[in-house]
Amino acid sequence: MSGSHLPRIRSFLADFARRQAGRTIALPGGFAVLNDALGHSHTDNQLIVDGAADPGTLPATADALLGHLPHRLITVLDERAGAACGPALLAAGYTKAVHLVMLHTGPVPEGGAAEAVGLDALRAPLVRRWRGFLPAADEEAIRQLVERRAVRHRGADTVEFIASRAPDGEPASWADLYLDPAAGVAQIEDVLTAEEHLGKGHGRAVLTTALRRAADAGCGTRFLLADEADWPRDWYERLGFTTIGRTFAFERG
Repeated sequence: MSGSHLPRIRSFLADFARRQAGRTIALPGGFAVLNDALGHSHTDNQLIVDGAADPGTLPATADALLGHLPHRLITVLDERAGAACGPALLAAGYTKAVHLVMLHTGPVPEGGAAEAVGLDALRAPLVRRWRGFLPAADEEAIRQLVERRAVRHRGADTVEFIASRAPDGEPASWADLYLDPAAGVAQIEDVLTAEEHLGKGHGRAVLTTALRRAADAGCGTRFLLADEADWPRDWYERLGFTTIGRTFAFERG
C-alpha cells in the first residue's frame, strides 16, 4: 500500500518545514528550523530528523540550538529511525507521541460545502479554540499560535485554508491544505472544529472539500497526520484514510 507514497510524503514534510522556516541549520541526519518571531510555536522551532542521525547526540544538539526556548521538540520522520531514537530521548526526559501517516485510499468525494478563506476569517475562532486548549497561556502565546499560519504560505506551492461556515457566517470548522502539484502530493493539516459546532457535519465538509481540491490539482498522494492515541484517527478511517506509516514527536518542557 505504501509503495512510493511514504518516501514522497517524508520528502514533502521535510521540504515544507524548510521552506516555511525563518532559518534552518543543517545537522547530521537532519536539520533545525527556527523562527525567532514565533518562539511559542514548537513546530516552528524544532529539530527534524530525516536521515541517519546519532540518537545519543540529539539531546545535547537540541539543548544547544533550542536553549533560548523553554521547550524542546524533535520530530523523526522515519519509523525505524524513530524507534532507534526513542531510548536515548526518553532517558533524557522526553515524552513520545506517535503520529500516523494516513493516506487517502477511498473514492474522492464529489464537491464539498466548504470554501477557501483568508486568515482574517479564522482569527477569532482560532483564538477561542486555542484558549480552550491552553487556558493558562498568555495573550502573546495565543497570538503567535494564531499568526503562525501566515508563514505556512511559504511552505508549499499552494497553501489554502479551507473552512465550513456556521449559519452566522463565521468558520465553524477549518483545516490547512498544502498542495505540490508537480510532485503530486497534498497534505491536509490542523483539522479543527469550534467546540459549539462539533457533531454538525462541518468537519466532514472541510475534509471532503480539501480532498476534492487536492484531486482536482492533480495530487494523487493525499495524506494527513493523526495522533495515534486520539479518536480522530477512527473518523479519518471512515472517510477513506489508511495508515501507511508513522512519524514520532519527542518533546520536553
